Amino acid sequence: MTKEELFEQITKKKSFLCIGLDTDLSKIPTHLLQLEDPFFEFNKKIIDATHNYCVAYKLNTAFYEAMGLKGWKSLEKTINYLNQKYPNLFTIADAKRGDIGNTSKMYATAFLENLNFDSITVAPYMGKDSVSPFLEYKNKWVILLALTSNSGSDDFQTQETKSGLLYEQVLTTSKQWGNEGNMMYVVGATKAEMLGKIRSIIPNHFLLVPGVGAQGGSLQEVAKYGMNSQCGLLVNASRSIIYAGNGSDFAEKAAKEAQTMQQEMASLL
Repeated sequence: MTKEELFEQITKKKSFLCIGLDTDLSKIPTHLLQLEDPFFEFNKKIIDATHNYCVAYKLNTAFYEAMGLKGWKSLEKTINYLNQKYPNLFTIADAKRGDIGNTSKMYATAFLENLNFDSITVAPYMGKDSVSPFLEYKNKWVILLALTSNSGSDDFQTQETKSGLLYEQVLTTSKQWGNEGNMMYVVGATKAEMLGKIRSIIPNHFLLVPGVGAQGGSLQEVAKYGMNSQCGLLVNASRSIIYAGNGSDFAEKAAKEAQTMQQEMASLL
């Protein structure tokens, strides 16, 4: 998916919502547990109920990898379902990979080629050669971790360097590796006050913003400081949507929560 196609979907749906499928076996409705693949059945119902209100889905691969081969198969079935039934939705492999070049090349093959995700989250700590293999795929995206929402982010990301704060140096250096059509950045919603500075460094790149919803980030603050002329935002919500209900009507409850966020986003757009 190109930048223009993504913006077209945002404009059409009046939404910049990304729904995180952080599927946890201990949290999904118990009536699904008797099915052959409860992970996939849960995801499928959530997707079918919410796809009109979002432009992207993010699959946190850790939740699937933790279940071994069974979980990996559920991940594969979910991305195949999205690609086949809803090809206009942007898909994110939230895998947070980052290793030496030849290893990164294998990760890129796994997620961008074999599983055919539109994008993958990547940790930039090891530098350009660890990121470049992901940028070799046409119309695929790298989403670099820049300023995350967890409490430990201050351990490194906001430390002073000779060139400013470390996350600012990450932005300044890495934006030369790719371009605004194949690179996005993760910026936590709980860091919304820093979005002004971030936009001065990368005014036209898309930002993937987790932390709205269960983590307490403000959608209004994110839009105020982070939105650009082409929106430039994908705001992720996971638990607040997919676990809005835990009964037989869990998908309808998720849809209602997603619709509420979409309506708020429409007014902000």
